[in-house]
Amino acid sequence: MSTAGPSDPEVVALVEAARVGFASLGAGPETAERALEALERWLSEPSFLVYQGQVRALVAQERWGVLLDSFYRVIPFGTGGRRGAVGVGPNRFNPWTLGSSVQGHARWLRRERGEGPLKVVLAYDVRCFHDLRGELVEGVPSPVRGVRSRDFAEIAAEVYAAADIEVVLPPVGSFLSTPELSFAIRELGADAGLNISASHNHPDDNGGKFYDHTGAQAVPPRDEEMAREVADITHVRRMSLDRARAAGLVTELPEAVHEAYLQANLAVLRDAGAREARVVFTPLHGTAGRTVGAALERAGFDVLVEPDQAAPDGAFPTVPHRAPNPELPGALARARDTAEARGADIVLGCDPDADRLGLMARAVIRDPAATDPVRWRFFTGNEIAALLADYALRTRASTSAPLVVQTEVTSSLVARVARARGARVVRHLLVGFKYIGAALDELERTGRFAGYPASLADFALGAEESHGVLLTPAVRDKDAAGGALLLAELASLEKRAGRTLVDRLEDLWEEVGYVHNVLVSTVMRGAGGKARIEAIQARLRSAPFAQVGDRPVTAVHDRQQEGKPFGPIVSETDRASRDVLVFELGEDARVVVRPSGTEPKTKVYVELAGPPGPTSPAQRRAQAEAADALAADFVRAMLLLVGVDLPAWAARMSGLVPVELKVVVAREVLPELVRRLEAGESGPELERWLDAALSPLGSGARALVAPGIPAFVRETRPSCGGALRALFVD
Repeated sequence: MSTAGPSDPEVVALVEAARVGFASLGAGPETAERALEALERWLSEPSFLVYQGQVRALVAQERWGVLLDSFYRVIPFGTGGRRGAVGVGPNRFNPWTLGSSVQGHARWLRRERGEGPLKVVLAYDVRCFHDLRGELVEGVPSPVRGVRSRDFAEIAAEVYAAADIEVVLPPVGSFLSTPELSFAIRELGADAGLNISASHNHPDDNGGKFYDHTGAQAVPPRDEEMAREVADITHVRRMSLDRARAAGLVTELPEAVHEAYLQANLAVLRDAGAREARVVFTPLHGTAGRTVGAALERAGFDVLVEPDQAAPDGAFPTVPHRAPNPELPGALARARDTAEARGADIVLGCDPDADRLGLMARAVIRDPAATDPVRWRFFTGNEIAALLADYALRTRASTSAPLVVQTEVTSSLVARVARARGARVVRHLLVGFKYIGAALDELERTGRFAGYPASLADFALGAEESHGVLLTPAVRDKDAAGGALLLAELASLEKRAGRTLVDRLEDLWEEVGYVHNVLVSTVMRGAGGKARIEAIQARLRSAPFAQVGDRPVTAVHDRQQEGKPFGPIVSETDRASRDVLVFELGEDARVVVRPSGTEPKTKVYVELAGPPGPTSPAQRRAQAEAADALAADFVRAMLLLVGVDLPAWAARMSGLVPVELKVVVAREVLPELVRRLEAGESGPELERWLDAALSPLGSGARALVAPGIPAFVRETRPSCGGALRALFVD
């Protein structure tokens, strides 16, 4: 196959066809021109030869939406690396976007660490690209079809080796989790690390996240310095893996590192005799069997690994909506059913790279309104962190004043519990566990952090609301293993007393006050979605809301302002990390809004806090409903700023549903469904119509819509409310 130049008539014709196609989508001229320029380059330059057949096929099939989103930009180098959909084009994760990242990182390492020997540890998860989204043209070769995380890791190894940097790879056939990578960097005295993973994202996503010699991700401004090196890369050099091994530039990760990692986590345990709890654990087809699962077994707990989800499988076939995220109750449903059948006490689960921790516990329901006296309760990340803060601090052997560090969007419940146990608390950190890693590094180097004199021995807990906790400074990223061990031990002690983790949480609420937190994620895909996400922040910043629902806004904090607590902005990556707005609504409520750093979404965090003292289930339900309503009101008003008219109830649909599809469901599908039900339609034919109407949402569409149905019925009061609810029962 010959390569074409920019003046080649075929390339010119393909680019002109794309120009017309992009215009038909209503793409802005700047966006379209950027996409066309990149498209021409990928169609003509020899370095993109292996991609060109697929690009031509996409143009021939007039897949303008896919092409525009794939070519309008280079996938951002943010949050310490690149993450996104695997595919063809500069805005997709593929061998070129990874290779250019690694080439830039190698240059940056040389500048930072000098010309001597350098070593990088590579980790990777279980992912394998299957094109589940259907973006590629079938039957046309592509270098990304079937590509595994291991394949990406080997590509990275070849780039590092070509730069004369030693690479440590896990043995063939194995995987390495995020927290174990962090540990291995420090254990081996390596200069850096790279993790090939997309954490809990869709199976067709992947990414490369870089770590420094401390075992953490770089924070501003160093991450921007790295990003600038990456942006300057125009050519990627690789040395074949066989040649690199022969030259001693690729070595295998010693098993002793894994053993040392397990021992570091086992050291957080408090009571060797507390092993009564029966545990069902699920790695959700990911890497955590060798971390959390192994640690629980080594500690002597009665643990059963969920048999249907034990085997590594990057398609996550048994996980609802293929969303292997322990922040979602449905992700733990299969393990919960096994736990019920086996008489277990708690369920623990992890995302595929084993850094996030999920928890469910058997509970005795004392609410008189409850119809089922025994049920399983899902714990939020905030509640997990509060339980761990309580237990870790109550049982701490050291007499020094402990230090708890949390991100700003993490619940005040954690800080309340920590302070009640005598801890010093830093709770203003920006979102991202890298800032907790940086806090540990500062403690280690200077003996101080945030004005507190302290040492690593004083560190008791790091926590973020997205189910991330850390209990040992031997790791510098969130790690599910230590948290899982302490939760299993705490559950054992509660079981010994005839109680459950739910009882312990209710004790904490009574002691420090009930706090209800809500997170609403509004996914907005593609170039248009990115523009809306940016416009929301700009408009909220220039004209903040004076009221949310029936609550007046009493203060607004823009974390991009150059004052306390973060000081001057030191880089554009710092500016992006500080793209956070905090709305205070009196002393007991707040709303925080920010764009996600890793996914195309705006995140809205709502908190409603109560005073210490006993509360009834009915009181807690009322407070939770008020927080949910506050979140819905904010999201509706926020989206109206960018011309998206979404009913308040529709915000309660699953965060996995993109906003544009929520609008379709709210404005078209549900009104038509109500019309059909009120006209007397029912049965299989109606259900087939409903499933077809919801098919753009993907598998399990009704379950994704279901959380919004009760609010829809309350707000619209259709005469067919009962029949409507029945169609969305899981």
